[in-house]
Amino acid sequence: MSGLRSRMRRFLQKPGSASLGGYEELLPGIAGREEALRGLDDAGLTAAAAKATDDAGICALGREAARRALGERPFDVQLLGTLAMLSGQVAEMATGEGKTLSGALAAAGYVRRGHRVQVMSVNDYLARRDAEWMGPVYDLLGVSAGWVTQASTPDERREAYAADVCYGSANEIGFDALRDRLATSVADLVTAEPDVILIDEADSVLVDEALVPLVLAGSVGAADSGREMAEIAGRLLPRLHYEVDDERRNVFLTDAGARVAEQALGGINLYAEQNLDILTQLNVALHARALLQRDVDYLVRDDRIHLISASRGRVARRQRWPDGLHAAVEAKEGLRASESGQILDSITIQALVRRYPVACGMTGTAVAVGEQLREFYGLEIAVIPPNLPCVREDEPDRLYRTAAEKEDAVVSQVADTHATGRPVLIGTLDVAESERLAARMSQAGLGCVVLNAKNDAHEAAVVAEAGALGAITVSTQMAGRGTDIRLGGSHGDGGSSPGGHDQVAGLGGLLVIGMGRHASSRLDDQLRGRSGRQGDPGGSVFFLSLDDELITTCVPDAPPVPDAGPDGRVTDPKADWTVGHAQRVAEGVHLQIHRDTWRYNTLLEDQRRTVLEHRGGLLRTDIALRTLAESFPERTASLRETVPENVLTEAARQISLAQLDHAWAEYLAQAADLREGINLRALGHGPNPFGAALNPLEEYNREMTRLFSQFRDDVTALTGHAFRTVTITADGADLAAGGLARPSATWTYVVQDNPFGTDFGRAVKSISRMLGRR
Repeated sequence: MSGLRSRMRRFLQKPGSASLGGYEELLPGIAGREEALRGLDDAGLTAAAAKATDDAGICALGREAARRALGERPFDVQLLGTLAMLSGQVAEMATGEGKTLSGALAAAGYVRRGHRVQVMSVNDYLARRDAEWMGPVYDLLGVSAGWVTQASTPDERREAYAADVCYGSANEIGFDALRDRLATSVADLVTAEPDVILIDEADSVLVDEALVPLVLAGSVGAADSGREMAEIAGRLLPRLHYEVDDERRNVFLTDAGARVAEQALGGINLYAEQNLDILTQLNVALHARALLQRDVDYLVRDDRIHLISASRGRVARRQRWPDGLHAAVEAKEGLRASESGQILDSITIQALVRRYPVACGMTGTAVAVGEQLREFYGLEIAVIPPNLPCVREDEPDRLYRTAAEKEDAVVSQVADTHATGRPVLIGTLDVAESERLAARMSQAGLGCVVLNAKNDAHEAAVVAEAGALGAITVSTQMAGRGTDIRLGGSHGDGGSSPGGHDQVAGLGGLLVIGMGRHASSRLDDQLRGRSGRQGDPGGSVFFLSLDDELITTCVPDAPPVPDAGPDGRVTDPKADWTVGHAQRVAEGVHLQIHRDTWRYNTLLEDQRRTVLEHRGGLLRTDIALRTLAESFPERTASLRETVPENVLTEAARQISLAQLDHAWAEYLAQAADLREGINLRALGHGPNPFGAALNPLEEYNREMTRLFSQFRDDVTALTGHAFRTVTITADGADLAAGGLARPSATWTYVVQDNPFGTDFGRAVKSISRMLGRR
């Protein structure tokens, strides 16, 4: 039946329909080389690998290298994953099927074809772990490998990127690309020219985090503390002084709230034109107070705000909100305002990946976002079968009337299961829920280990023991944890020994309990996939309530609560439909936001590419001096009496780079203001000056084209003015005296910002109506 479904998907050209037939035909030939390769010594194997360029040879050599280096002979299905990636596809492989090794063999294969590969991981820990883990395999294949993490020095980064294969998190690779964009000397560059990118957890990186901007900022002084506005916002009461919309995306002052605020600010009129900046600051402070929750959206640690990744349930390192909102949250929590900065450049993960001529990847859940991978990256999915059939039992969802009744049922289920010794893994939706549930279980005499954003430093050890006899583990978001859960935990290799694999398997294996549906069904599947690895027994069940945020946000007009049993459980099929409908709405909204945001970014990325090509010429050639000499021959001739040619060339380069970089930062600020302004005008759906209905995207692109033309003219004029006026001696150009000093400090961070947040509510309603008609 599964074969029929696969053929039907291929006929319809659905995502996940890539045929494995061509890869499977290579397997006998790969196996046929095994005996001969085992007869080679290590040096002979490395020499043979240096000559291999065909897929079968690469896989055969990779299998033997893994057997020697790791004591693991890759299964045929792992080689199918390798072959799919060598064909530029995303390999969907279930949790525990050996994706890391498949990816390493694919990376080595690309190197043997003459490419340089960067393996993009989801965090620093996995980047370094996988590079070190796979290092012996690479050594036997004659392939050099390195890694970059947040702690890497510039020299270490340069060395890592120069290796055949370099592992790094998506953020670090992006930040290094940004820093290279502002280098003032070729010697300062650290990254390699984009060639092949192999992406681990491809759906998470390419979809969930695709549009989050990575930012390089330069210091402009201390940020406004926002303390006064935070104090005023703290006095305002919900429903009396402000209202929050159903989607909890926007907050609005009531007339009563405006009066309180105006009195606190000395009797001003908040809505007078001259006070619009004050009104904006107050709204930002109110947003921080009413919509952002501690231990859900962020946590406070070491007197700093740390954002929590919604898709990973852990601290999102070096992430921050735009300056005003971030400062407002700091003020709300009574913290010192962090330094403010001007954005010098930025890049999204999506734009970063599209720089590479060849992209491929691996993940456990790709088919659900196959349309997006195809639309935005041109990637197809190859679904790799498991080595052993999955025998995990996935129970139907259990729906309850209220969140309290749901939690009661979960604690009861955990108690019953724990009494047998069967390990339990509970996946929660946020930090607050994980701590609340842990406290409930403690009261019931159930000891548990909690893994969330507050203690994620020990996550590998915690996850590894989640399959131990009698273990109870509570975790927020299991996606990208990167560690297998083996039955029996650290005793799992003990087989039939007490507490070992066989005893836990006999109890039914790991039971996974979900505390609610995620906004994406993929995240549900990733949680389920933690159980039943490599043919082990296991089970999963999700506990839901009609109070869950997914339902109240995405189906705000849900029908009345149906009758429930004495324990609050709801069995009405209509209620089950409501849950599924809510998830479909959320997935539809996120796709719409992804598509719309990409459309807005497309023109800016094209313009950025033009600027970077020009900047590369300035950095690597003498085009700056040649251009200025043509425009200002007298000034150039005057300088050549007294300034050596190499010094003059460098002075012209540094003046041109400084003016280009400064103008680009200003242009980015203009672009952000333009997009925000056009979106606000679009909210009113008003006509444009020509009488037709306003199309925000067309309006934005038209204005951006005009602004970019102006930007280029300004760069030319400003560079020429600086060349004529900046003091240039045999020691070089005095950029500081000429007002061209670069920022005294720069830093990188990730902006947690959705420029279409104000449209979320309408998107929910429109998509909900559309799905409801189906």
